[in-house]
Amino acid sequence: MKTFILASASPARRSLLSHAGIAHRVVVSGVDESVVQAGDAATLAGALAGLKARAVADGVTEPGALVLGCDSVLAFDGEILGKPESPAAATARWKAMRGRSGVLHTGHCLIDVGTGETAEEVVATTVHFAEPDDDEIAAYVATGEPLDVAGSFTIDGLGGAFIAGIEGDHTNVVGLSIPTLRLLLARLGVPIVSLWATGRMEP
Repeated sequence: MKTFILASASPARRSLLSHAGIAHRVVVSGVDESVVQAGDAATLAGALAGLKARAVADGVTEPGALVLGCDSVLAFDGEILGKPESPAAATARWKAMRGRSGVLHTGHCLIDVGTGETAEEVVATTVHFAEPDDDEIAAYVATGEPLDVAGSFTIDGLGGAFIAGIEGDHTNVVGLSIPTLRLLLARLGVPIVSLWATGRMEP
């Protein structure tokens, strides 16, 4: 079985891989995301995913290893929204987003260290936000959860209560599209079933 390396410290992405039966280890890229500039959210998400994957792959010695880099960015009202820089920014975002919709773009870059082959894809999912009141927004921001995620929301945590619905892949909003990962693996000649760990994995 190939070694699978996730170039991200995201607990949500780790949980997705574990629930998909893929044994993996984490190597954080440590790249400076501020060096990447792009005119739209999809391009930025793809560029950051590639930067993270290549930074980690360059330091991997196992010839059979696969390295996956991911990054998520929200496109909302003509703006590119990554992680908010402060609680005040997260609060302002939620007040602007409630009752409206945005598009969450997640970039995926999968590298086969042995062959040097790369498979990349950016996946978009439309997110329809509910209408939390000011007190609910204040309580949510106070938990700290929206400060650590793109767009200031999660769908698999406390923020899920404030998502009215989505159009597209749910796992993509969590942070890593599992159906897309299957396709990227196939492009590199690796069936996803070959990565399934024996027995039930804990997230």
